[in-house]
Amino acid sequence: MGERVSFLRWMGIGADAAPARATGDTHSVRAISARLERLDPQLARYLAAFAYVLARGASADLTLAEAEAGEMRRIVAELANLAPDEADLVVEIARSQVRLLGGTENYVVTREFKNLATRVQRAQLLECLFAVAAADGTISPAESAEIVAIAEELGFTRVEANAVRAKYRDRLSEFQKR
Repeated sequence: MGERVSFLRWMGIGADAAPARATGDTHSVRAISARLERLDPQLARYLAAFAYVLARGASADLTLAEAEAGEMRRIVAELANLAPDEADLVVEIARSQVRLLGGTENYVVTREFKNLATRVQRAQLLECLFAVAAADGTISPAESAEIVAIAEELGFTRVEANAVRAKYRDRLSEFQKR
């Protein structure tokens, strides 16, 4: 019986359950932002969601090349003025969260980012998604399709997503000479 009560409490059910998390407060965003203690909590959540979505896009082809991870670190460091070791930590946690929870968290973290960001910031993320995917020289069809899906989740039309994608035409695997 004791195990059942603790399970119900863990699920957030019952009179003595912990208070519910704020809407949009995902496990992945909490895990990453908790490591950014020196940042304003709102900026930490924004950066955590940003990094997670970058890792989601780069991992769509089931690999995340070192060149892609390096580009992620550069972008994350620049975005929040982080030291290299902080950027490394954020990217590694984001990569880990995508590997562990991607199937269940991808959409909710992307939705959380959409709620945290302005349209300009969402467009910046879209541009960064293609830059990260292109960092290893080739954007795979899986990466391209995932990024377009992310763009739609962020509120962009397919035409808008394809306009950004067109900037990276030379890196799209379907247009590269074999």
